[in-house]
Amino acid sequence: MKKTAVLYLFFAVNIGVSAQAYTSVSLDNHIYSILEQAETRGLCPPHSGARPYTRAYILSAIKTILNSQNKKAALNSAEKNILENYLRIFDKPDAGLNKREGYFYAEKNVGKNAMTLSAYAGVGVDAELSDGIYPASGGNYWGNDVWVNVFVKGDIGKSFSYGFSASGGILKSPREKLGTYNTYYKGFVDSDEYKNLVINAYSQPLAYFPYAYKKKWDGSVYFLDNPYDFETWPNGIAGAYSLKSEIGGAFIGGIIRWRMGRLEHEWGNTSFGSSLSLNGQARPFLGIEAAFNPFDWFGFSSLTGILEYYNDKGIKESAMTNQNAFSISMLEFKYKNYFYFDIGDAVVWTKRFELGYISPITNNIFYQNNIGDFDNMSMFLNIKAQYPGLGKIWFSLFWDEAYWVKNAFELDRTMIATQAGTTISLPVLAFSSIKLTYTKIEPYCYTHNRNYVPGYTMPMETAYMNNGAGLGYYLPPNSDELLLRFETMAGRASNFHFQYQMIRRGADFGGSAVDGSSYLSELDPEGRADNAVLKKHFLHDGAYQWLHVIAAGAEHTLSRLPVKIYGEAGVVFSYFTNIDGPANDGGSSPYHVIDEAPYSKSTAVVLTLGVKLFPDL
Repeated sequence: MKKTAVLYLFFAVNIGVSAQAYTSVSLDNHIYSILEQAETRGLCPPHSGARPYTRAYILSAIKTILNSQNKKAALNSAEKNILENYLRIFDKPDAGLNKREGYFYAEKNVGKNAMTLSAYAGVGVDAELSDGIYPASGGNYWGNDVWVNVFVKGDIGKSFSYGFSASGGILKSPREKLGTYNTYYKGFVDSDEYKNLVINAYSQPLAYFPYAYKKKWDGSVYFLDNPYDFETWPNGIAGAYSLKSEIGGAFIGGIIRWRMGRLEHEWGNTSFGSSLSLNGQARPFLGIEAAFNPFDWFGFSSLTGILEYYNDKGIKESAMTNQNAFSISMLEFKYKNYFYFDIGDAVVWTKRFELGYISPITNNIFYQNNIGDFDNMSMFLNIKAQYPGLGKIWFSLFWDEAYWVKNAFELDRTMIATQAGTTISLPVLAFSSIKLTYTKIEPYCYTHNRNYVPGYTMPMETAYMNNGAGLGYYLPPNSDELLLRFETMAGRASNFHFQYQMIRRGADFGGSAVDGSSYLSELDPEGRADNAVLKKHFLHDGAYQWLHVIAAGAEHTLSRLPVKIYGEAGVVFSYFTNIDGPANDGGSSPYHVIDEAPYSKSTAVVLTLGVKLFPDL
């Protein structure tokens, strides 16, 4: 409790000395990795599993780390310099116009109680160029993301902050149409309520590493030759926009925090970036959230927001069946810096006046039993144990739907995702670690049948998605991943990473496509316990793509100029395996490597280089 009291004390002090105290810090900021490693080494109390954090929270955490009395995991001189640099970045800026760092700051005391009003305005540019080279086919695919961002943030008194940003971009991210896919499976017999749809399947963006490209635009893109059309994807040069906003605050020294805004989120006490329930790779959405942390061993968080449609059939037709909201709640339990446990539930539900989903004190799954089975319910849990200074291990479960019987794990209806991982601290280097994880996404996990919902005249789509991207882990259903990642910092403004990934996923195109391999897959409602088609045989029931990705990257902020330079380079080896018999036949046939259309081998060299001017850290 003493450590928590110190943390809250710093939190309260920072309210008076920092600007934009309760505005969020982008999940792209490297500070999240630093805070995680400091926690693993026992340099600070356990952090909240509900991210993003506020600037005041991060300032408090940095000061706590700098004042740590843990001699076994003491900071070295390089780490102290790194933290002091971030302390300067997140602390109160100097008043007036700062041309060098691209911002203007002003504050004024008003009223009888001298309430402080502040405004922090600035501009930033992020220009990125990426190239995917495919030597065997002679393909060369260029992609770019060039964005100009303007923002204004500030405080109104000691307990309220606001932030608004607007970005305009010129972008290009080529990809290929691979074929079509059945939402159920080939041969499914339609009924009045359940109908098989044929959807298009596309490759990952060809100029980037697989499952690493994150779309930054809102809504649609607009090609320069016809800017009034709402288009799906920037295969050619296109324009786009992005708008984010938030208001938030805290009470009782930060024990109660609230926020309303359109932001990205990462929830769960796993390693940062590994969440199965609400991952930072998901698209932002407008939501209202609250957090309650009365004790060092307990916390509660809740979030409800409105999801956004994906424009694959036009601005009206696409949105007609994508009218969804999202609610998630999480309970966190912690024992000192040794043991963490969080459990929660989430629901994707069609927009209507449902007080139970909005209420943070109502369990969504039990509530659905009271109102009818129309929505996409899920639960999740994370268990983490660590020995400060050495490392940590964790296990995660995302439960979309499961049929707990003797042969449960043979059935497609056991729609779960699991993850096991470990992170080892490397104290000799500055804020360095090695992470190893294995993640398995079962078929149909994150998917949901289209249902007729009261108040709607069409079957509504309620997959665990927002704006065409998954809300959970970044891999699609029916896939797994082995990830090895090394991170380190060299000096106060540089960091480096190296990683290897092996990703395997069921094909969602071609004659050997595997059912349940797409976010838009739908599980046959009939015969789920005994239908041979609805049993899973990973790697043995059709074509699977194998990806081996080796990548290294770094970023460096110049000391005399407001410029950050970053880049990544690596190679991607891709091939497919297939079985001799028909896909989805309910058997467990041996698989072998193939190299024939549409399941061909490829090797890609990927190079990415970017520059940020006036980086808003």
